[in-house]
Amino acid sequence: MPGLCHDALTRSVVPVPPCERALHTVEAEPFFRIPDNAMVPEGAVFDRHDNLLFVDAASGRVLRLTPQKQLSIVLPENTLGASGLAVHKDGRLFIASVGDMHRGSVRAINPDGTTTQIIVAPEAGFLANDLVFDNRGGFYFTDSRGSSAEPKGGVFYVSPDYRSVVPVLPGLAVGNGVAICPDSTSPDGTLLWTTEHGKNRLHRLRLADATTIAPFGSVVAYSFTGPAPDGARVDREGNVYVAITGQGRVLVFNRNGLPVGQIVLPERDRGHNLKSTSLAIRPGSDEMFIVASGGSEPGGATIFRSGAFAPAPLPYSHQ
Repeated sequence: MPGLCHDALTRSVVPVPPCERALHTVEAEPFFRIPDNAMVPEGAVFDRHDNLLFVDAASGRVLRLTPQKQLSIVLPENTLGASGLAVHKDGRLFIASVGDMHRGSVRAINPDGTTTQIIVAPEAGFLANDLVFDNRGGFYFTDSRGSSAEPKGGVFYVSPDYRSVVPVLPGLAVGNGVAICPDSTSPDGTLLWTTEHGKNRLHRLRLADATTIAPFGSVVAYSFTGPAPDGARVDREGNVYVAITGQGRVLVFNRNGLPVGQIVLPERDRGHNLKSTSLAIRPGSDEMFIVASGGSEPGGATIFRSGAFAPAPLPYSHQ
């Protein structure tokens, strides 16, 4: 009697969808094991001193890993929480937080963890997930409100003086990752990329100015299959790297939103390292670092390393 039979692909806990199996694929290597199995690392970025910074979404901590692999805590456990991180040109760290899933915020701290300034207050009602600076000193952040059936989130812009919060792309079902392509990497002008976690989509926005999408400039560039997209980063060529949480891999797109490659994490087929939430490319280098944990599965939290297609551009925050 004809019947279904498993092969190596279908036996995987997270098989790569058929349409993505032919992509150029590399496996990342373990770089640093985080000595805390309960940690949920997110929001990976580099500071101006070549340190890798990231947050622990489980506790709200901010951590720093030096080039010599010395790990330290910048900000201890706190009640405001943390989910995304960006570095201001003056060195301050801006932290996005979904809070307790009712009252999120964006706040700034000094590099040593002192002096908190609330930029977007919890009373504003956003669930701030991630953020990125532009060349004016303002920043975009994603709002993770809503669900697949109730798209209440979006992308918002905070002015350089922090006095206004303007919707750029409202109506998203759980806005998540956000990345910006500087003008120098995009012939079309400034491009803003964002992931929509609740509907498994990657949005490509061509901006006319900081808060206005150019005519016909908003498209859904890609629809994902399975567990959903999370953090996003760009390289100097304008390629976009999207971490897929729940799949233990990073999918890479060119400037037009077409998939061109992927990085998979070790032992993902066995259910390990699946919560791949964020990544950072070292400025001026093609070294990419992916932060991941096992989620509900065993395996703890690990930082993985791989090569990117191209070096990272010099971030606006470094100018």
